[in-house]
Amino acid sequence: MSLPPVDVFTVRGAAIGPFIPDAARLRIAVFRDWPYLYEGDDVYERDYLRTYSDNPDSLFVIARAGGEVIGLSTGIPLQAETEEVKAPFLAEGIDPAAVFYFGESVLLPDWRGRGLGVRFFEERERYARSLPGIRHAAFCAVDRPAAHPARPADYVPLDSFWAKRGFAKTALRTGFTWKEIGEAEASPKQLTFWMKALL
Repeated sequence: MSLPPVDVFTVRGAAIGPFIPDAARLRIAVFRDWPYLYEGDDVYERDYLRTYSDNPDSLFVIARAGGEVIGLSTGIPLQAETEEVKAPFLAEGIDPAAVFYFGESVLLPDWRGRGLGVRFFEERERYARSLPGIRHAAFCAVDRPAAHPARPADYVPLDSFWAKRGFAKTALRTGFTWKEIGEAEASPKQLTFWMKALL
């Protein structure tokens, strides 16, 4: 199938506002799959994403094709994130003011394997380096047992992709709560942080 060309661009702070509905739509669509299995809640998503449009130093990297947003990635200074995100760093004596947090990268399936995931990391890292006082980039990923019954047989973890971007898995962990597909109510999930020094 022939796909239209992709335009990748960045917006920050208040300029993120018009793209919140796209971000909510993509997060629900992509995180429905393994390993997140997120049932999705549009009201929650839009409320959560306003954290980005409310912060002048936040960033969206947007991929658009044929007039449609087909992928995006987010970033925000860690000190502007929630207590659940900051707490593991504070416990280890890492100043949140020195860390730029990569929120997520979401890309529709037809567009994967075309270098956009790499571009998302490159753009966020370039931006993080431009901010005064930022010395690290970090993100977190959900922990799932290898024997989980919902794990697809052909699933390939992203660990090697992240390692190629220079990130290393840490001992820092946090927990978020969301309603998983098939659950009667939301339950806590453990996530582990990956970090990279920005020298």
